[in-house]
Amino acid sequence: MAVVIRLRQEGAKGRPVYRIVAADQRFKRDGRFLDILGTYDPAKEKGNATVNLEKVAEWISKGAKPTDTVKSLIKKVQAAATAAK
Repeated sequence: MAVVIRLRQEGAKGRPVYRIVAADQRFKRDGRFLDILGTYDPAKEKGNATVNLEKVAEWISKGAKPTDTVKSLIKKVQAAATAAK
């Protein structure tokens, strides 16, 4: 079973909101998932992504591969967390 960390689209028509999830790559984009790792709201200016970095690290250590978009969101959240310290 190949696990990927990707965005799952939710929200109203014309107003998408995304969840960052760990899912088997064979599952549909908006179908089943294994774990919720965070959220992403593209309509917000600042603080539009929340990611549980501990869960992400755990899934990556198990072999999960994040998509390019999720990689960039993780980097942004890590940079914001580092700057806040």
